[in-house]
Amino acid sequence: MRTFNEAQPGQVARLFVAPGSVVRSGQSLAIFVTAPSSRSTYEQAVSALAAARKTRASTAQLLAQQLATTDQLVQADKTVSDAQTALAALRADGAGAASRMVVAPFDGVVTAVAVAQGDRTAAGATILTVARSSGIVVSVGVDPSRRGALAVGQSASLRRLSGGGTLDGKVVRVDGALNALTKMVDVDLSFPTGALLPGEPMQVDIRTGKIVGWVVPHAAVVTAGGNPRVFQVESGKAKAVPVAVRLTSDAGDVVEGALSARLPLIVAGAYQVTDGDAVRSN
Repeated sequence: MRTFNEAQPGQVARLFVAPGSVVRSGQSLAIFVTAPSSRSTYEQAVSALAAARKTRASTAQLLAQQLATTDQLVQADKTVSDAQTALAALRADGAGAASRMVVAPFDGVVTAVAVAQGDRTAAGATILTVARSSGIVVSVGVDPSRRGALAVGQSASLRRLSGGGTLDGKVVRVDGALNALTKMVDVDLSFPTGALLPGEPMQVDIRTGKIVGWVVPHAAVVTAGGNPRVFQVESGKAKAVPVAVRLTSDAGDVVEGALSARLPLIVAGAYQVTDGDAVRSN
């Protein structure tokens, strides 16, 4: 991402883009005109350097005629050096140019425009921001209780809330403090080049580990009155199968145990069944 600002006060004479504009490397974004006061300061620095060089030449000539001292020449050299430094600083800050074209340094998207065409800006004021097409990241909030399971490099999948398929990405940053507004942990994820648009609403799944087991409906797992268990139907009777619950959710639980893939699983009313009860299939 690149935020553009000017070290000198001035005016945005032309603005060629708006938020959301797709830009190419080298494309013109805006024309910035340096304020007359900055130009005046630059011209004064040019004149000061010219005067310092003239004085130095005169002092060197007088020294050759033994009409000036070595210390005077050293002082004249310092005056020239100081004037050169001051002029170089102003030139580096753009004071030497009457106007400047702001161009895109890479392919990307304009994410923000802080000025309008014709606006006068103070020194250092932001003009606009461009994000790389390949550098857009998705920031999500994660419950602080899950912070310990997150790490840079973990795989993630993203789904646009507006519709469309899923995208694969990875975690590139996990914040070490809570977001002051959301009270969540901010996590940044990167996704394929050009796949996303700034500001899109997203739903993200982060794969923090691998769990192996049987995926069963949450209602099939009975935990009351003993260790977790599920019931399968064998020869018309309920068979209790002890399980270890590895992951639980409303969408389904992952359990580990000696389940048989060929036997039906009791789901509805499983909490009312005991081992050996006769079962009739509907």
